[in-house]
Amino acid sequence: MIKLSPSVLTPLTVLLCLFMTLCLGWANATDNISEQKLFADFRAGTHIALMRHALAPGTGDPENFKLEDCSTQRNLSPAGRDQAVRIGTKFQQAGITDANVYTSQWCRCRETAELLGLGTPEPLPPLNSFFREYQKKDQQTAELRNWLSTQKLEKPLILVTHQVNITAFSGIFPDSGEVVLMRRNADGQFDVVGTVQTE
Repeated sequence: MIKLSPSVLTPLTVLLCLFMTLCLGWANATDNISEQKLFADFRAGTHIALMRHALAPGTGDPENFKLEDCSTQRNLSPAGRDQAVRIGTKFQQAGITDANVYTSQWCRCRETAELLGLGTPEPLPPLNSFFREYQKKDQQTAELRNWLSTQKLEKPLILVTHQVNITAFSGIFPDSGEVVLMRRNADGQFDVVGTVQTE
């Protein structure tokens, strides 16, 4: 068994800490470059952004849910409103200040879309939640795919919707406020290229 004296151990500890710091710094730089690349491609109009609405405590909606009455729905918490503003700021800091923004008609999605501050949101029914009517999954996903195939993508396109919709379309289970970036290919298919989070 080899024993190291304190005089040897201290320099080794310093070198180990320095090595770990450099590795972590490199990893963070790689993450930043990756995110910068995602935003650059998004600005270029080659990607679309599917965003899950910001934090809204609970699951689904109350039994007395009414689309036209926000008081009957699950809505953004104060933390959710702050989260929506922060993700909007992240887009703006990446040079994306104006986008075509579409939203589910659910109040938590509409409010998220408004708080992004990237453009006046327009309602798009294929983005509505099918959590309570899961039999609509295939129909709505096909409607969304068909709608997206007609878009010119002349400027960034952001779709604010629900977890079930994003998962059905992309295969990704996003966190609240998470953005899934997808590329539309020449054959009309869509590939996931990355995700962007507020934190």
